[in-house]
Amino acid sequence: MSSEPLNLTTHLSGYLVLFVFLFAYTLVIFEEKLHLQKSKPVLVAAGIIWAIIAWVYKTHGLSEMASQALEHNFLEYTELFFFLLVAMTYISAMIERGVFNALHYKLVSKHFSYRQIFWITGALAFFISPVADNLTTALIMCTVILTIGANKPEFITIACVNIVVAANAGGAFSPFGDITTLMVWQKDILDFGTFFKLFIPSVVNFVVPATIMYYYVPVGQPTLPNEVNAEIKPGGLMIVLLFLATIVTSILFHQVLHLPPAIGMLMGLGYLKMLGHYLRTKFRQEKLSFDVVPGSEGSGSAFDVFSHIAKSEWDTLFFFYGIIMSVGGLGFMGYLSLASDFMYGEMSMTTANILVGIISAVIDNIPVMFAVLSMNPEMSDTQWLLVTLTAGTGGSLLSIVSCRRGIDGAGKRFLYVFQPFKMDACYSIRLCCRHLYPPTY
Repeated sequence: MSSEPLNLTTHLSGYLVLFVFLFAYTLVIFEEKLHLQKSKPVLVAAGIIWAIIAWVYKTHGLSEMASQALEHNFLEYTELFFFLLVAMTYISAMIERGVFNALHYKLVSKHFSYRQIFWITGALAFFISPVADNLTTALIMCTVILTIGANKPEFITIACVNIVVAANAGGAFSPFGDITTLMVWQKDILDFGTFFKLFIPSVVNFVVPATIMYYYVPVGQPTLPNEVNAEIKPGGLMIVLLFLATIVTSILFHQVLHLPPAIGMLMGLGYLKMLGHYLRTKFRQEKLSFDVVPGSEGSGSAFDVFSHIAKSEWDTLFFFYGIIMSVGGLGFMGYLSLASDFMYGEMSMTTANILVGIISAVIDNIPVMFAVLSMNPEMSDTQWLLVTLTAGTGGSLLSIVSCRRGIDGAGKRFLYVFQPFKMDACYSIRLCCRHLYPPTY
């Protein structure tokens, strides 16, 4: 019995799988126009793709091989899922404790101008994203911008684009900064410290576009909204420290104990749950929140970790599942080997890795980097750093957005971001818009 996977690239099943994936991804790209959350088509596509693979392999008496391949891809997703889930939970907890509201208050109360805030928020996004990852960093900082620039939509547009570019650039020089760097690190292709060699290129990726955009930032100074609360709720600063401790734990688990980083992150979730227990017990004893359900909105000092887990970006997490499993299926059928032979066989390594960055400007960087990792070309550390940088920052090439404000049919305000080609580079801005003005789908 053959131990090699079947080459199905010219088989009817291969063409069918390719069609299913391309059709699903087309629905993802036009998510805003179709009002269809991007996780839905790829979840269905992943199931169809692996069902077709399983059927073909069953007819050849190789069901066990297909099952093992699926389990391998699913395990890779599981590690990524738990890592991101813990990170998102911590970010949600910091938002609820008022950590970022306090940041908002500090920025405005210091009487900074719009142009100064443009640079400050960009720099913060650049240096926070290596720790909190570029998606959550952009989400947080864009939320701050949307409130600061409530009366200045032209400032919102340019400042949010700057934050996305800065977060993408900052995330490129840390294993925690982007999904692409995280996947490369989890695969043990590059050591933790090796990523920091990208610091100077990352600075250039941020500063050059920001310098150009700076001259289009409106002049003037924002006013301080009455509803902004500068007070951090009890436990807020401790959550920040525990998040840093969680990251250190994850690094030690992977670098010293050679365990998946997700195991360290889950241990860090235990830190947060212990703090939550302490906060609930403390405030019950002080009779500060007897009449409120712990974890509910407006509960003051009450705290419930599970409420923050529930607030994670589940659509994004399930989208990652669908993409990773779908691309894994395409690779198992032989399509990634064809792509690898063309890109890394016919082209030079440098040209191929730059092309990866250009492709990631149009297609989400997650499937692009997962495809490269599945190809596993023989490359030096320098070339792996290059492809990590290009894939992580390539999405910024199409970060050209337009924020518009108006009145919907029900007479309510709405704010949305139109982005015709790329659904990932400014995804965080769209999440912010949805948070303030939720869609109906």
